[in-house]
Amino acid sequence: MPFALPHLVAGFIAVMVGYTSSVILIIQAATAAGADTAQVVSWLWTLGIGMGVSCIGLSLYYRMPVLTAWSTPGAALLITTLGNFTLAEAIGAFVISSLLITQCGISGWFSRLMKHIPAPLAAAMLAGVLLRFGLDLFKVAPQDPLLLGTLLLTFLLGRHLWPRYTMVLVLGVGMLICSGRGDLQLGTLHWQLASPVWTWPAFSLDALFGIALPLFIVTMTSQNMPGIAILRAHGYQPATTSLISWTGLLLSPFGGYAFNLAAITAAICMGKEVDPDIKRRWPAAVWAGCFYLVTGCFGATVAALFSAFPAALVTSVAGLALLGTIGSSLHSALQQDEAREAALLTFIITASGISLLGIAAACWGLLIGLAIYQLQSYRQRNQLNLKP
Repeated sequence: MPFALPHLVAGFIAVMVGYTSSVILIIQAATAAGADTAQVVSWLWTLGIGMGVSCIGLSLYYRMPVLTAWSTPGAALLITTLGNFTLAEAIGAFVISSLLITQCGISGWFSRLMKHIPAPLAAAMLAGVLLRFGLDLFKVAPQDPLLLGTLLLTFLLGRHLWPRYTMVLVLGVGMLICSGRGDLQLGTLHWQLASPVWTWPAFSLDALFGIALPLFIVTMTSQNMPGIAILRAHGYQPATTSLISWTGLLLSPFGGYAFNLAAITAAICMGKEVDPDIKRRWPAAVWAGCFYLVTGCFGATVAALFSAFPAALVTSVAGLALLGTIGSSLHSALQQDEAREAALLTFIITASGISLLGIAAACWGLLIGLAIYQLQSYRQRNQLNLKP
């Protein structure tokens, strides 16, 4: 694998953003299921190892930056539902949900569905998913204007002088500032290897309808669908069937509740800053996989490590890393006149973050955008037919 510092840094930022933004949800979900300390650590071990192996394997095989992740919306769902079930029933529901995801890939229906999504709508959905990170970037200003101002200046200078190493500089400068001010609390960390703990699954109808099916729907609509859209928006043509099949990894008995294609963190490894040539960006995802393996091996220790990073630093780095992707996605979404209205509504609905009937905003935005797109296409065809 060719080595380049931007690849390594992009992979590290993707993992850092993924862990700092939602690892607490994993711990809360495991606790809600009645898991003890060893089982909570097992969940973190399983998720890290599963994501690491799949990121490395899929990226090497397909030669494109394929990132997998745990389902963050799924974790939020589990926090509110697992308290009504035993841990064994929860594990059984995870097994069923994983099998359903794998079946979606094998059957090919998900691939057929994605082929009917116009490129402008996919780009609009991607922009809507990522917009929050661009907005959050400037919410840091009242809390830490010095950090944001310095990182923004570094970003602008880097884009002008060393485009490929922009995020390397931003991350380095941010770490130096936070370290110099004593904001990185790393002295109390104790490195300890994690180990998996097997939990025998139990199956029940209540857990099927209360956990498995909602988790499956949330993972497919709010994670896998944007994950495929992000790959296509960056010029990749993934084998949808294979990718969805592989993300249904059966690590459920150890706490692997859901593996899916990454959306937000994947975009960090696909921008021009990683490599000007889209065919040479895949090593960034391999590096992310390597970091995921480390996080899995050390479980709770690495979770505590990433928790020690100041929120302002993580928010700033993530926002700056995704600015280019947000801009290019908006440009792709709105440049076609015939699809502009549908794309705009897709973008706005997705960015709103609404959740209705257990379905995330990204899916609602895409569904409504598709309906408007098809209606406009129908009207245009009728107008053409009516012309003498």
